[in-house]
Amino acid sequence: MTAPATVRRVGERSLLVELADEAAVAALYGWLRERQAGEAPGALDAVEEIVPAARTVLLDGVADVDAVTALLRTARPTAAAAASGPLVEVPTVYDGADLAEVATLWGVSEEAAVRIHTSPAYVVAFCGFAPGFGYLTGLPPRYGVPRRATPRSAVPAGSVALAGPYTGVYPRSSPGGWQLLGRTALTLWDTGREPAALLAPGVRVRFTAVRA
Repeated sequence: MTAPATVRRVGERSLLVELADEAAVAALYGWLRERQAGEAPGALDAVEEIVPAARTVLLDGVADVDAVTALLRTARPTAAAAASGPLVEVPTVYDGADLAEVATLWGVSEEAAVRIHTSPAYVVAFCGFAPGFGYLTGLPPRYGVPRRATPRSAVPAGSVALAGPYTGVYPRSSPGGWQLLGRTALTLWDTGREPAALLAPGVRVRFTAVRA
């Protein structure tokens, strides 16, 4: 790898790979998944799950620090590998309570804000907060927005929202402090579906504006 990675033991059977930034995490996660899919022998044989986060990748089921460190020295992750997952289109009604405020922060009209948000090709960087909630990257850094000063006690399921550099879709009603742009009718989390989560790390996402 061109960027340094630190491998640390987590419990008896997991390793945590610490990386420089989200781009390095996404590229390494994609590279590891490709290597697994290709059934390449070696240090990943015992890995049961690969879990990316903002600055780390957890390898569950493997405990050999030296073997994984040696493998990472041979890794050549690319941006293409990071964004190689399936594409999910999210039809969105852009009538969110914070759309006007976000447009003001961006210095554009509400219509332009919708165009800005629907333009990027997003990628699920990692999941957390609630089952089925993906942290999506792809919006240019200049469009990052702060969380609300006072979180809402209940955000409706399907709400499309922004916070910092991320876009997300609330999989169920829950408290939340993200800026609400709109809503989608898609079901993000369904335990009767396989897989239950519609969005998973590496999945590509496109938002499309639709009428109510």
